[in-house]
Amino acid sequence: MGFNCGIVGLPNVGKSTLFNALTQTAAAQAANYPFCTIEPNVGRVAVPDPRLEALSRIGKSQKIIPTSLEFVDIAGLVRGASKGEGLGNQFLANIREVDAIVHVLRCFEDGDVTHVEGSVDPVRDAETVETELMLADLDSLEKRAQGLVKRARGGDKEAVAQMALIDPIKAALEAGRPARTAVPKGEEAAAAKLQLMTTKPVLYVANVEESSAATGNAFSARVFEKAKAEGALAVVVSAAIEAEISQMPEGDRGEFLSSLGLEDSGLDRIIRAGYALLGLITYFTVGPKETRAWTILKGMKAPQAAGVIHGDFERGFIASETIAYDDYIALGGEQGAKEAGKMRVEGKEYVVKDGDVLLFRFNV
Repeated sequence: MGFNCGIVGLPNVGKSTLFNALTQTAAAQAANYPFCTIEPNVGRVAVPDPRLEALSRIGKSQKIIPTSLEFVDIAGLVRGASKGEGLGNQFLANIREVDAIVHVLRCFEDGDVTHVEGSVDPVRDAETVETELMLADLDSLEKRAQGLVKRARGGDKEAVAQMALIDPIKAALEAGRPARTAVPKGEEAAAAKLQLMTTKPVLYVANVEESSAATGNAFSARVFEKAKAEGALAVVVSAAIEAEISQMPEGDRGEFLSSLGLEDSGLDRIIRAGYALLGLITYFTVGPKETRAWTILKGMKAPQAAGVIHGDFERGFIASETIAYDDYIALGGEQGAKEAGKMRVEGKEYVVKDGDVLLFRFNV
């Protein structure tokens, strides 16, 4: 089950610097973690999770395999992209394919780095990008509606249902609001099939100067206000610091971050926020060969969670032996959890919880 985040932004905001730091950090971890560059602008990176180390120690596993997220460095956007300006068509085609949008906003002054709009204003920049996405979405819906209106007037039930979904979204876009604000409750899956860019969840990344990496600045404060008003997420990052960290040996990074007043890297925060943005949770499998993290959507039931490992696990699902992470750690592993009555046998209706340690029983 693959999930990806598209990194977007205007030119010269630090978008590609962040992407390069992400992929270089992942490459440096390759001795321990799986990493691959699928294309020059696509990288898969490990999701940091300290629970893996604790589970591995107790399970005496030979190796650790974390779960991962894919990041796509999407071609830069300029005003007019919805009409094909700049690399607009490429930008729009790429962004339709991602699950979530990581929107990098310039929150630093630097006379040596030209801003495409002539001044630093992250909220304006965010609105520029979103306006282009909304215009492209509106154009897409208008073309789709043309074919549906006639069918709906003729009593075609499927067309009537489609128009009931499209009409409120189209009205929102015409009023300058993103599609996600108008998706009818319970219709999220149907809306996703429309492939609208402004239905995708958004993470704002406020790219600040090095001296503001720990505290943020006035520009990033405005980004956080915007995110809060929209129900979106935001993180503060210094792309310059992240680029420097990505070149360091693993053992030197903690001390360097501490010297800057940072507990963890901005990239770790982006990865974790992206994971949360997509509504993902992690379950674990633990054994002598490996301790492994698996990504699933929150609310997924045990058979579907098993299917993430292999389709046969889902088709032949019988039950899952389930131990909560805290119980596994406190009781010293599977045997201790069994003896304390903390290992449960769950059936097909069990909704997997974040941190569950699972062993699936199946028969095909």
